[in-house]
Amino acid sequence: MRVTVAGRTVAESTRALRLEEKGYPPVYYLPRDDADMSLLVRTRHYTYCPYKGDCTYYSIPNGGSKSEYVVWTYEKPYEAVADIKEHLELNIQSTKDQFAICSYGVACSP
Repeated sequence: MRVTVAGRTVAESTRALRLEEKGYPPVYYLPRDDADMSLLVRTRHYTYCPYKGDCTYYSIPNGGSKSEYVVWTYEKPYEAVADIKEHLELNIQSTKDQFAICSYGVACSP
């Protein structure tokens, strides 16, 4: 899986974890080691998930305003989802094997 933003590879991994949550499409968590963390900027935004725990967010500045808060992580996930520790979830849309970063409510194409 390769994720690019504005022509830059943000993450590339063959070790993505697929997580299926009831009522939602599957999501993929990529190991932090497979992401170029220098392209990400941690934000002050956070949320709480009753199933996974506290969530922190990153933005990707070179993607502009549409790439704000598009990467998130659970640094201390609950035991039931401990495998996602040290992983990033990216808000992506895909077509076959191509992926693009998308903001919530913003249409995009890979």
